[in-house]
Amino acid sequence: MSRTSIAILAGLIFLAAYLFGALALSDRVAGAHWLVQAAYFITAGTLWVLPVYRLMLWAVRPQPLRK
Repeated sequence: MSRTSIAILAGLIFLAAYLFGALALSDRVAGAHWLVQAAYFITAGTLWVLPVYRLMLWAVRPQPLRK
């Protein structure tokens, strides 16, 4: 299995788990002040970028030549 295939599968699993976790936590801030809600959704909406970015960098990194 290539790095790209592994990265796609891992990325989809991570994003699905992150989505369900973020949605579950959003119930906790549903009745809070609008600034708390805005801070939560801005944070939750951008926090997934770093792991996905690192995964993409790993997927496109050149593989060493095998002898």
